[in-house]
Amino acid sequence: MSLYTIADLHLSTLPSTNKSMEVFGRRWDSYMERLATNWRHLVTENDTVVIPGDISWAISLEEATSDFLFLSSLPGRKIIGKGNHDFWWATMNKHREFFQKNGITNIDFLFNNAHIAGDFIVAGTRGWFFDEDSMTAQNNADFDKIVNRENGRLKASLEAARHLAAENPDKETVVFMHFPPYRAERAVDSTVELLKEYGIKRVFYGHIHGSYSDPPYEIYEGIKFGIISADYLGFTPLIVTKE
Repeated sequence: MSLYTIADLHLSTLPSTNKSMEVFGRRWDSYMERLATNWRHLVTENDTVVIPGDISWAISLEEATSDFLFLSSLPGRKIIGKGNHDFWWATMNKHREFFQKNGITNIDFLFNNAHIAGDFIVAGTRGWFFDEDSMTAQNNADFDKIVNRENGRLKASLEAARHLAAENPDKETVVFMHFPPYRAERAVDSTVELLKEYGIKRVFYGHIHGSYSDPPYEIYEGIKFGIISADYLGFTPLIVTKE
């Protein structure tokens, strides 16, 4: 019952989405085929894979059907979070109705909640940019409002994790986010303070592409932050081990 993670799959199984990541360089060549091969080589049906955001390029649940069927066909339980490109994201009720309609039973959501997965408790949220200057693609977004909302969702997830930890004191709570709360000497200070308040020691994040020479981990304020973007990992899920 191992725990793996990988972010930013950017699935595009339908020609209509026309968003294959292969246009972004040779590292993305045949990325979905490579992902499936590497995933099946490592992950068993008893394992869990956390995917914190940018799951599919689809703009609706219906358009995302073949992407989710592809993801569902891969071994293991999947826990998915929201990324900044997941425009298909709707309400939890609509997600569950959609999955039931399409016979998808091995995908769950990380949204204001927490999950037990093997030796770990999984918590997290999408997060947001470091500061307003970073929001190059976000027109008229209220930076403080969005950060506060994401911190509220993270707090709800960490509270859920705390309840699970009370009954499972041997399990470490690990946080998974789409945006990095800290990277390269830049931090979302309020998010980092919240992580410290709940005693979180490890955070995994995606969103970052093209920085292949960056170290896999950075430590800030006693927390270990690790990058798990699919292209950074070579489209191979990363196993999360006890430390």
